[in-house]
Order: sequence, then structure tokens, then C-alpha cells
Amino acid sequence: MSETRSSFLKRGNLLLVAVVTLGIVIPGIARRFLGEAGYNTLGMVVFVLGYAGMIFVVWYGWIRPLDISGPDR
Repeated sequence: MSETRSSFLKRGNLLLVAVVTLGIVIPGIARRFLGEAGYNTLGMVVFVLGYAGMIFVVWYGWIRPLDISGPDR
């Protein structure tokens, strides 16, 4: 049990969870406040750019370095 828990709670995994969480929460809160202030279109732009930025960071930091190739013959 502790072996599984310690393998999940590594720095890289925790950083990934933090990036994904903050990449959704912060743009969502900003979008809501801007929408309530009457800047609905600006709020949508902020949310889309924040979400797209989070996707780029996850791709660049975690997905791009993976070696996803088939076996060599």
C-alpha cells in the first residue's frame, strides 16, 4: 500500500495535478468575475486562453518528452 502511495505522490505528479487544477480554476473564476462585471466576451477569451495555456504546458512538460514509438525489429 505505501509503495503505491509513494509512487503517486512524487513531485512531477503533484506538479501536474496543480497545473491542471489551476489551469481550470483560475481562468474559470476570472471568467465569472468578468462576466458579472459585464465583460462576458472578455471573460470567455480569458477562459479560453487560460485553458489553452494549461493544455500547452501539460503537453510541453509531460506529453512531448514521452517516447511513444513501436518496437524495433
